This record gives sequence, structure tokens and C-alpha cells, in this order.
Amino acid sequence: MTDRVPASGTVHWVGAGLSTGSGLAVLCDTAERVRLWHRTEERASAALAALGLTGRAEPRAFTLPALAAELAPGDIVVSMLPAPEHAGLLSACVDARAHFACSSYVSPEVLERVPLAEAAGLVVLTESGLDPGIDHLFAHSLIGRARTEIGPDTPATYRLTSYCGGVPAVPNDFRYRFSWAPLGVLNALRSPARYLENGTETTAPRPWEATRPHILSGETFEAYPNRDSIPFIAQYGLPSAWTPHTFVRGTLRLDGWLKAWEPVFEELKSGDDASIAALARELAAAYPTTDTDRDRVVLSVSLEVETAPDHTWTGTYLLDLVGDTEESAMARCVSRPLALGVRHILDGSLPAGLNRAAETAQRSDAWLAELAEEGLDFTLRLGQ
Repeated sequence: MTDRVPASGTVHWVGAGLSTGSGLAVLCDTAERVRLWHRTEERASAALAALGLTGRAEPRAFTLPALAAELAPGDIVVSMLPAPEHAGLLSACVDARAHFACSSYVSPEVLERVPLAEAAGLVVLTESGLDPGIDHLFAHSLIGRARTEIGPDTPATYRLTSYCGGVPAVPNDFRYRFSWAPLGVLNALRSPARYLENGTETTAPRPWEATRPHILSGETFEAYPNRDSIPFIAQYGLPSAWTPHTFVRGTLRLDGWLKAWEPVFEELKSGDDASIAALARELAAAYPTTDTDRDRVVLSVSLEVETAPDHTWTGTYLLDLVGDTEESAMARCVSRPLALGVRHILDGSLPAGLNRAAETAQRSDAWLAELAEEGLDFTLRLGQ
């Protein structure tokens, strides 16, 4: 296998949408050179000015050929573009022998290119934002603590829930604030959700129909399953001696969301791609993201492991953050862990090949400690 390509010190941050935040500023402090690629050079300059980074990063007009022309061996490309764009960027990285990082799930198209990247000595960092990202860190940390306390060979039954949501800090009638593209939100709701409940694999063709109350710190939210939770049982490395009773990864919404969104759900049931795209445009116009409203990110990951009817180990991580005038909560929670991962590419501590934010309890605890030192607040509650 080719040795890992040493990082050059140059980071190319591609895209400056709603999830680009202070993580970019952190990299400006760490990397030797940072380039921000946006739709035009003028928009890149404006984004840098809004983040207080004028003169600290170089603005660039993004096209894939333009980026490829500036890539050098050991550079790092950070993609903040929609997930379908990642594979093309990764191909350009392989051609230039540059590393790649994003906050998104590993798509089949990206996975196809990983062997070439690994053979070339390149790091491919994925799932390193909020969800996926910090949720993985929380889950691995809890599972590691429970393994230590209980032992991986002790027969047990467990319940793991992981719920995350971006919501308005001040509730509105719509009970929601778009922190990413409305079409992406609607299409996610159109995708069936698969999870474990009461020891049985369950599929919700319409995820919102599986919505139920979820109480955190005395506040009632609404939670529903999202995507396919089942593969994460293996990804999280849960002991084979432990039997899953509940395993669900899902989405949090404000109490009242299900009622407020009834007209949206009716359209999702009957609409085709064109009508859903039109609805997304209508929702974007009706509920725009402004400079004055504030968002809130809530992430809760809980693990209960029962070894006997009268003995249960419990652990819960909770992150509850409100945005401010400098940065949205979503931008902070996505860009900070991603920037941390990029710094670990820069310092050589991540190996070539596919990496996620966390794949062991030890690394998760280390990343969480670093994020806490940088001011990302969360709490851990343990009990017996």
C-alpha cells in the first residue's frame, strides 16, 4: 500500500451555505493556507467578510475544473456541497493526490472511490458534522462506558435512541426553521425509515406517521425515525452478547410540529417530484431564514443496558445550543467537528482510507474533550 500522503497545509473549503460557520475560522488559525470556493469570487469574499475572515482566506469562484487546477498533493478538500457532488470532488482529489473531508453520510458513489483513494495514500473523512458526526461520538462514548461497566460478554438487553433536530429558538406557528434546503427536508420525509422496536425490525413508509412524544429535561418534543438505523448496530460495534430491544436514530421537532405540518404531509402523500419541488420553493419563500431569527440545535443520545430485571445501566448525552448574532447553532455544530477532523488530517493522525468522526470509544472521548475545550457545550448524565 502507498504511504499516506503528508498534508501540504493547504485547505480548500468548497461551499459557504448555512452550515459553514466558525469551523472555517478555526482552520484559518490552523492551516497554512485556506481557500474558500463559492459560486463567484464576489460571493466568496462576501461570505468571508460575514465570518470576519477577510484576508485570512483566499476567495475563489468554484467550478470543478478550476478547483482541480489548483489542487496539489497533500491538499485537503472540504466539501460543503450537497451530497451528490461529493463523488466528483473525491475523484478530483484522487487524481491530484489530495485528501477529502465532508460531513455527510457515505454514499455508494463515494464508497466506490474509497479503494482508489486508500491505495493512493489519501484520507477520506466522512460523517463528521452534527448528525452524522457528534451523534456518532456520543453513541460510541456511551457504548464504551457501558462495555467497561458491564462487560461485553455479559448477556444483556439494550435500548439506544439517537434524536437530533434543528428547530426555531423561538417557536413559530410552523414549528420549524429551515436550516438546510427545504427540498432536502421534504425528500428525507419521503424516504422510509427502518429501525428496531420491541425487538422487532420495523419499517415506517411515512416516517412522520411514527412520530411520538419525547421528553428531554422536562420539555416535550416530537420524534420520528429517520433513514435506516439498522446498519449502525454493526457500525457502533455493540457486543453480540447484548440483545437489542430498541435501536432508532431519528429526528426531533418541536411539540405541535405534526399538527402544523398536516398540509405538507398531504402533499407528500400524493405529490410527484415536480409538485414536491414546487412545494419546497413555496416553503422557502414563506419561511425564509433571516439575520434576526435564531435557531436551536437539540441532540440527545441515550443508552440503557439491562443485565437483570433490577439492574440497568443508563447514560445520556444532551447537546442543546441556540445560535447567536455571530453564528447559527447549526453552522457551529456542523463546522466545528468537521474542522476538528480536518486538523487531524493536517497533523497526520488519521490513516489513509475511509474514516468517520468516530469509530471507537477512545477516539470519541478524545474528540469530545477537544470540542468541549473549544466551547461546544453538552452534558453527560450517567446512572445505574
